[in-house]
Amino acid sequence: MASTLKNHKTAAAAAAATAGAAGAGKGSFGWLAHVKYEHLMAGISGGVTSTLLLHPLDLIKIRFAVNDGRTASVPQYRGLTSAFLTIFRQEGFRGLYKGVTPNMWGSGSAWGFYFMFYNTIKTWIQDGNTAQPLGPTLHMLAAAEAGVLTLAMTNPIWVVKTRLCLQCNERVAAGSGTGYAGMVDGLTKIYRTEGIRGLYRGFVPGMFGVSHGALQFMTYEEMKNKYNQHRKRPIDAKLTTSEYLTFAAVSKLIAAAGTYPYQVIRARLQDQNHSYKGTWDCVKLTWRYESWRGFYKGLGPNLTRVIPATMVTFVTYEHVSHYLLDRSKARSNTH
Repeated sequence: MASTLKNHKTAAAAAAATAGAAGAGKGSFGWLAHVKYEHLMAGISGGVTSTLLLHPLDLIKIRFAVNDGRTASVPQYRGLTSAFLTIFRQEGFRGLYKGVTPNMWGSGSAWGFYFMFYNTIKTWIQDGNTAQPLGPTLHMLAAAEAGVLTLAMTNPIWVVKTRLCLQCNERVAAGSGTGYAGMVDGLTKIYRTEGIRGLYRGFVPGMFGVSHGALQFMTYEEMKNKYNQHRKRPIDAKLTTSEYLTFAAVSKLIAAAGTYPYQVIRARLQDQNHSYKGTWDCVKLTWRYESWRGFYKGLGPNLTRVIPATMVTFVTYEHVSHYLLDRSKARSNTH
C-alpha cells in the first residue's frame, strides 16, 4: 500500500514537473497552445440543452432554498408537486420559465468555460498527451482552477437568474423588491442600485462551490479512467452513451450530497428580499432559526433536477466534443 502510494505521488509529481518545464519552455502563455474551442462549444451545447429541459425544477429549487419561514413575501409550498401546480396556476406556463434566459446564458457559458478551462489546464499538465493519467489530486486541482475562473466570469449572470426566478406575482403586487424585465435590465438595475458588489453577491459561497465541481470532475474522470484501464483501452477512449450517463449521475450525486449547503447560502445572499450582513451572518441566522435542515432546503428538487441535468449535459458534451475534435483532426490531416 505504501509502495503504491509512493509510486502514485512520484507519477503525479513527474507529470506536474513535466508540465512546468513545458510551460517554461514555451513562455508564460504556453498553455494557450492547448486551448480548443471544441470544448467550449460542446460545453455550451450541453448546458443549454439541459437548461431548456429542466429549468422549472431549478426555479422551484431556488424558491425552496430562500424560504426561511420568516419572510412574508416568499410563497409557501408544501412540496415539489404543490410548488409546480401553484406556480402554474398563479403565474402560468411562463411562470415556470422565469429566469430561463439568464439561466441559459449562465449555464451555457459556465459549462462552456468550465470544460474549456478544465481541458486546457489538464492537457497542459499532461504536456499534450491526453492518454496520460493524472490521478485524483491533479484532476481535482485542474477542476478547482477551472471553477474559480468560470465563477469570476459568470457570477453576475447567476445573480440576475436567481432574482428573476424569485420574481413572483405576490412580490410584485406587494411592491417587495425590484422588478426586472429581463437579463440585460437586471444587470443594469443591479449595477445602478448596488454597484459591482451587487453583481458579485454570493461570490464567497460560490467559491466554496468550486469544491463541488472539483469533487464531481475528479470522481467522473477517475471512474472513466479506471473503467477504460480495466478494459485495457486508452483512458481517453470514447465510451457508450449509457456509460457516460452512469458515470455522470454517480459523480453528481456524490458531489451534490457533500456540498449542497453552499447553494442555499448563495441563493439567500443573492435574493434582494433577504437582508444579511455577509456570508457568516447568513450561516448563523440559518442555523439559529432552521437548524441543519435549513442548509438542505430544496435538496429534493435539486437532486431531481441536477442528476438528469448533469447526465444530459455530460453526454451531450462528450458526443459533441468527440465529433468536433474528430472533424478538426480530419481537416488537419487533409491539409
